Amino acid sequence: MKTELSTSSDYNKKTIRSNTLWRILAVFKPFFTNVKSTTGFVIFIIFLITAVFAPWIAPYSPSAAIYQPNLAPTADHWLGTTNIGQDIYSQFIFSARTTMVVGFGAGILTTIIGLLVGVVSGYRGGWTDSILGFFTNLFLVMPGLALLIVIQAYLKASSPLVTGLIIALTGWAWGARVFRSQTMTLANRDFISAAKMSGMSSFRIMVTQICPNMMSIIAGNIMFATLGAILAEAGLAFLGFQDINSISWGTMLYWASNNSAMLRGVWWWFIPPGLGIGLVGLSLVLMNFAVDQITNPRLKRQKRRRKHGRKAARA
Repeated sequence: MKTELSTSSDYNKKTIRSNTLWRILAVFKPFFTNVKSTTGFVIFIIFLITAVFAPWIAPYSPSAAIYQPNLAPTADHWLGTTNIGQDIYSQFIFSARTTMVVGFGAGILTTIIGLLVGVVSGYRGGWTDSILGFFTNLFLVMPGLALLIVIQAYLKASSPLVTGLIIALTGWAWGARVFRSQTMTLANRDFISAAKMSGMSSFRIMVTQICPNMMSIIAGNIMFATLGAILAEAGLAFLGFQDINSISWGTMLYWASNNSAMLRGVWWWFIPPGLGIGLVGLSLVLMNFAVDQITNPRLKRQKRRRKHGRKAARA
């Protein structure tokens, strides 16, 4: 009897694990429903794997200046070497890690701050909305790049992680404005009124009722905030407002520019980091089609109607 119970219990556990795995895989299914999202997802996964396994993929240390300087691409150095003998391919691989960490870290933090300010402002209204709206408008009218340059100039050669934190703390206002507008629209819906009448607290309503109904906007904001953070970090590093000895695609472009790589025709120094920034940004834009399809109920309904229409036409 005990053996039968244990066998049944093991079977149930395996079934639950199998169902959970299928649910997780089903989440990624929309990324393969069209060419755009599939292309973006594949590009993103390549850079993600590169970032995670950078120490194993890169053949040399990115900062080791022990090789022959100004080498063109060879079998030993796939993207040549810098003017002081550093391997450019290794720098490119490790820079992917920096870009992914800074970009997604800043993008997620920007979205969290904007979501907190926007939802609280839109739902509470009154003085809360006026005060939070004042700070939101203050950050909106400030020129973003100029503000970042001033802060970076005072910090004097900050690291990429500090740069990402500054980008997040100064770039949340646009998202907050969008979240506030959407919250004000949702706050007048019947299901919110029913939640209030049931005695649900304001905090719980905001977390369990309002935020889940804005998932497509939240996901889209993360994507474009990440893209903005990647471009801002690269731009600041290229202008020299970041520690020039740090490893990032922006600092690679900085050193390439300082050593007149473009004028000398040393394409293997400035094209790879620029191409890396462009491809990561492109992957985020393309993946946003799939994210919108996952989180937007209207698109799900349209997809079901198209499927039913095709089946009816075949019948």
